[in-house]
Amino acid sequence: MSETEDFDLASLASYLHLTPQQVQRLAERGKIPGRKVAGQWRFSRAEIHHWLERRIGLATEDEDLAEMEHQLRSKASPGSDISIAEMLPPEAIEVPLAAKTRIAVIRRMTEVAARTGWLWDPEAMAEAVLAREEMHPTALENGVALLHPRRPLSRILGQPFLAFGRTASGIPFGSESGTLTDCFFLICSVDDRGHLRTLARLSRILAQPGFLPQLRELDDPEAIRNLIAETESAL
Repeated sequence: MSETEDFDLASLASYLHLTPQQVQRLAERGKIPGRKVAGQWRFSRAEIHHWLERRIGLATEDEDLAEMEHQLRSKASPGSDISIAEMLPPEAIEVPLAAKTRIAVIRRMTEVAARTGWLWDPEAMAEAVLAREEMHPTALENGVALLHPRRPLSRILGQPFLAFGRTASGIPFGSESGTLTDCFFLICSVDDRGHLRTLARLSRILAQPGFLPQLRELDDPEAIRNLIAETESAL
């Protein structure tokens, strides 16, 4: 199945590690985005991708995030474990981040990411991330935003990686409660499953007790990366 072809009941069930009957019940109850075509259920890959993104973003318990990560990992190719620390090179970390508005944050984060040499068109990435934010903000209630485009932009990326920035003070970034945001991760993925796996693992790290207070105390890129590595190793 291609990356653009819609799922049917059987293929979506396999993708989600459910039975076709479970997927059909979810669809009939409106719990999963789908539509009937000539009497058969069809599911847009893009809509399923965003549904999974939202499930990951709303999860607050590490057990739930761990289960999602396990499900996404089980279909990955052998030897393809994700390491958030390894995906975040020191040159893609900027503290303090020189930005005071939402648009400035997005543009500066893509410029920081481009320092790696793996992002070939930071302007295109910035426009795609801004479009995603306008569709639905990625700001969480813990003061962190997980920036990314609506779909992976593999054509302008040399490899999957992350960038991180922290502003000197929190700024309005669209969280539902109005919480200000000061920590920003830019997720640069080359495929949907890799993006979801990265999102799930990063969310697990962010959910660990004490992690964010420590992250907000550190200014040195190597120290930030080491904190992430230590936290990740304990998952």
